[in-house]
Amino acid sequence: MKLRAIAGVVALSLSLTACGASQTATDAPAPESADTVLKVGASPVPHAEILDFVKNDLAPAAGLKLEIVEFTDYVQPNVQLAEGGLTANFFQHKPYLDDFNASKGTELSFVTPVHLEPLGLYSRKAADLAALPEGATVAVPSDATNLGRSLKLLADNGVVTLKEGAGTSATERDVAGNPKKLVFKPLEAAQLPRSLDDVDAAVINGNYAIEAGLKPASQALALEKTEANPYVNGLVVPAGHEKDANIVTLGKLLQDPKVKEFIQQKYEGAVIPAE
Repeated sequence: MKLRAIAGVVALSLSLTACGASQTATDAPAPESADTVLKVGASPVPHAEILDFVKNDLAPAAGLKLEIVEFTDYVQPNVQLAEGGLTANFFQHKPYLDDFNASKGTELSFVTPVHLEPLGLYSRKAADLAALPEGATVAVPSDATNLGRSLKLLADNGVVTLKEGAGTSATERDVAGNPKKLVFKPLEAAQLPRSLDDVDAAVINGNYAIEAGLKPASQALALEKTEANPYVNGLVVPAGHEKDANIVTLGKLLQDPKVKEFIQQKYEGAVIPAE
């Protein structure tokens, strides 16, 4: 009787031990994937195309997987990044980011310069700057930094003059001389290519010009100079994540010589790799 009781206790103990081992194995976390997925917001052209090249040609060997989310405006990529919906974004230059942070209260950080898209003045009605008629309507980007950038482009080409000290935040109020009496029409940047049939000329951001089939190097009446240009587009992350290992790796891939070669061959001067 005692022997049977002892045997039962031993059997129960062994059963409980086995169940505990089974439960521990079930609850153990699955090993992490060797690859890390980075969700990156980008404008379709050229940013998403550049990221797609990195995703297919460079990222696998670096142990990164990219999920590219395309945006057709300049606001949502930063909103989504600030709210945690993205790991990073790639569509903007630092002056725009600084203005966005200041006006929206976000804390986003510019970490890696990648390329420059020269801003250009385009027209379907005038063959050159001299042909712009008096009182011509010129569409310009409505966001603060690109508006100032547009006015500087016009000033650099002798179309208008700006007040002394007017910088990247210049507005129509900073126009000191306007001999052609141009009328400026601020529009959201993505709308500028579509405005060409309705205005005499439009200052268009490089990515939207390319997307609309325009050729900056040959069709722009005036094109931004690249020397000492602060409007280089780059990778942006939430503040505090600049040195995350995966972000550092992605930044290096975006500056890889193969990416620079891809940009030069595909865009033929419409997009210029950062130095």
